[in-house]
Amino acid sequence: MAVGTLYLVATPIGNLEDVSARAVRVLGEADLIAAEDTRRTGRLLQHLGIARPLRSYYDAVEEERAPALVRELLAGRIVALVSDAGTPGIADPGYRLVRAAIAAGIPIVPVPGPSAVTAFLPASGLPTDRFAFEGFLPARAAARRERLAALAAEPRTLVFLEAGRRLPAALADLAAAFGARPAAIGRELTKLHEEIVRGDLVALAARADTLTLHGEVILGVAGAPAAAPALDEAALDAEIRRRRAAGESVRDLAEAIARAHGLSRRAVYQRALALTRDE
Repeated sequence: MAVGTLYLVATPIGNLEDVSARAVRVLGEADLIAAEDTRRTGRLLQHLGIARPLRSYYDAVEEERAPALVRELLAGRIVALVSDAGTPGIADPGYRLVRAAIAAGIPIVPVPGPSAVTAFLPASGLPTDRFAFEGFLPARAAARRERLAALAAEPRTLVFLEAGRRLPAALADLAAAFGARPAAIGRELTKLHEEIVRGDLVALAARADTLTLHGEVILGVAGAPAAAPALDEAALDAEIRRRRAAGESVRDLAEAIARAHGLSRRAVYQRALALTRDE
């Protein structure tokens, strides 16, 4: 007997018009639909006029239920995997089932479609040529700050998911870790009250309590700026003299040079004072 096929079917993240014709066909032909939330998927199927058997498949039971689904596939059944919304396996259940299906030699077919990441990022105004999807930040403050510290030098645009109720704390930690980098927050994407709020992290953190945010939001942050080339002693002295000639105070030039070149502000300040005394 030929084995079945596992279809990974993307479903709307809000607007039901975003479901593809191919997704509708595959869901209608599946022998079994594995769903993160059978009630939510049931409402989608009812809207599409599809009646197929549903089996719950969410994070807490994924490891336990993946083998049973593999047995169904080995028996020749067609199984469609869907998440609550968007693409299965992207911050949603699916990885363990896919790995088990690969190990069993079962064909896996993606049915692409809606994704919060690809819907949000092009409209965010942030660089899209390279980005890193980080999923959900840790809920505990200490773990969240540790994760952000590890990402502080990442040059790619960073994309996070976050619970709306935790957004003020997350924005405060992001601003502390990354400074005033450009950022954007997306909520209710593809829905009636869709909104993308843009600004720098410091400004967004300052107004976080005024944002009306329910459920999950998606957050994008510009990557770390490229480091300026290091200054040798002669180049440092020349930069100090140039800025002094332009009328900058020792305090201001020390702060500007230290920030631009990753130097100690105190060391630049002391060097500028020494040059000023010598001259």
